[in-house]
Amino acid sequence: MSEDAHYRFPPSTAYPLNRCLYALKSDRAFIDRFLVDPVAATAEMGLDEGERADLRRMDRDALVARGAHPYLVFMAGLRLKMAAEPSTLEYF
Repeated sequence: MSEDAHYRFPPSTAYPLNRCLYALKSDRAFIDRFLVDPVAATAEMGLDEGERADLRRMDRDALVARGAHPYLVFMAGLRLKMAAEPSTLEYF
């Protein structure tokens, strides 16, 4: 197997970040809490300030560099957009 794999598994240290992204992707109650107060919602997931700031901006590259799974970043961003602006993606 090549040492230059295009995908690296997330490190265990990124578990809280990926857990939060999964909640944003899948848990409507968490999404609603995040939209109202992203600082409190991400703090309850045990994220550090840098991770919380990257999530508030949905900075894909920064999140992936922190070990976030690219699929979770994409889906969390999409779900947040759908929740914040429902009519913009009604045909998605």
